[in-house]
Amino acid sequence: MDKSLEKIIDEKTEEWGVKVISVEIRDVIIPGILQDAMSRQTQAERERMARVTLAKAEWQAAELMMKASQIYAKNRIALMLRWMNMLYEIGQQPGTNTLIFIPANIPEAGIPFSIFGLKGLKELIEEKGKEAKKEG
Repeated sequence: MDKSLEKIIDEKTEEWGVKVISVEIRDVIIPGILQDAMSRQTQAERERMARVTLAKAEWQAAELMMKASQIYAKNRIALMLRWMNMLYEIGQQPGTNTLIFIPANIPEAGIPFSIFGLKGLKELIEEKGKEAKKEG
């Protein structure tokens, strides 16, 4: 670009007896309207990339959940353990007073809760409640 500008300027100043031997661009002032347009374009591109990233993450999560569901469909005990782990994690949330209803069994999943004993689960919940009172 510098060479083409040098040639153009040299041709224009030749009739004055001036020979241009070098041209350097040091600062370019971009009009405000163009700056705004460039800024909006850059922001739009960032938003597009963020949406694509989120969509890919959602796709991957869905694929993994589908695979997990296939595993849980084959192994009801694994599903039961996962379900109990989720209940445990809910109970671990600090500063929350969460009421959890726990069914005696889940016939659709073939999970009889009674084999694990609701009494032990009740004791665990009471213990966590006492710990929460001590902390809070």
